[in-house]
Amino acid sequence: MTTVDDYLAAAPKDKRAVLNQLRKTIRATAPKATEGLGYGMAMFRHTNGRPLVYFAYWKDHCALYGAGLGFIEAHAAELKPYRLSKGTIRFTTDEPLPDRLVRMIVKARLAEVEKAG
Repeated sequence: MTTVDDYLAAAPKDKRAVLNQLRKTIRATAPKATEGLGYGMAMFRHTNGRPLVYFAYWKDHCALYGAGLGFIEAHAAELKPYRLSKGTIRFTTDEPLPDRLVRMIVKARLAEVEKAG
């Protein structure tokens, strides 16, 4: 696997639509970010080279990585339906992350990465 397209093509059919929508929302929110693979997952990288977010599929869930503990704590009520840990949000195809929430996460990461330089 060398591209995000390859990664998504290898995903189980039942997870593909959710992952493609996640990708589309991230791309729309961070249009200058570049896609790639990292740690065996799909990822988006800021123009300065720093990672923004990763997303992946697993046997019983999908996940978005890089949200950050601060974001998770600040949005605990909205994130209640999901399994959370240190910047990771796990979700199922039955209850995917809403585009609005994904946009908020990506915007928060963009601000964080740009602030850090």
